[in-house]
Amino acid sequence: MESSELMSSTPIALTIAGSDSGGGAGIQADLKTFSALGAYGCSVITALTAQNTLGVQGIFDVTPAFVRQQLDSVFSDLDISAAKVGMLSQPEVIETVAQAISDHRLQYLVVDPVMVATSGDVLLQAAAIDTLRNKLIPKATLITPNLPEASVLLDCPRPESLEAMIAMVEPLMELGAGAVLLKGGHLPSSNGTGKAVDLFHDGKALHKLESPWVETRNTHGTGCTLSSAVTALLAKGYPLMEAVRSAKEYIAGAIAHADHLNISRNKADGHGPVHHFYRSW
Repeated sequence: MESSELMSSTPIALTIAGSDSGGGAGIQADLKTFSALGAYGCSVITALTAQNTLGVQGIFDVTPAFVRQQLDSVFSDLDISAAKVGMLSQPEVIETVAQAISDHRLQYLVVDPVMVATSGDVLLQAAAIDTLRNKLIPKATLITPNLPEASVLLDCPRPESLEAMIAMVEPLMELGAGAVLLKGGHLPSSNGTGKAVDLFHDGKALHKLESPWVETRNTHGTGCTLSSAVTALLAKGYPLMEAVRSAKEYIAGAIAHADHLNISRNKADGHGPVHHFYRSW
């Protein structure tokens, strides 16, 4: 096989997100996930955070112009078929990313509407919510909100039951994305089922995805990791349904093995990362 053939067969996934200095979420989690699932990862950094397992101590936004320069740089040279969007805290950056996605004719876009960190710190400016809703989500192949994020997007109370969660799916689809993966990890006590229940609407039908519920404080970066897992698998050619199911299986294992890591000096107070490399370490 010619070297050019080998190069063209390499799946490349792009993350457009904020940096987590603690390494558990954001760009760092995305690149770890891409590597763990066999995709080459590249990145566009939208913000820097001073962050650890205890929370976010500071945010430094990257200018829209430099975000665009990064986007044009990677798209002009790399054969990117799938990208995920995470933390975009400024309306102008959201508009910049949405325009670049259109200009470069990206095939698959996964939007993880990052608004609140696991610690409870708010990461998205209020003025940016409408821009996200109107400019970027309609371009998405898939959006992956958790329940607090879905409540913000729909301007409604957070659901307290599986039935209320199911009722959110159609309104989320009406925002214009091709598909919705609504994550149910914030249901009280996993809704008493002993299962972590997510809802996936592929544009045709609603599917309930379940995995065993794991009791752990180490859940930092779960949303980033799940959305980047879907992105990596789309880059590798998986159909959307198969990519979502396989990503759900991967994050369930990463959470189940999270306590094997010894990262923080403040285990009683912080939220440690999931174990991205549990299959190989």
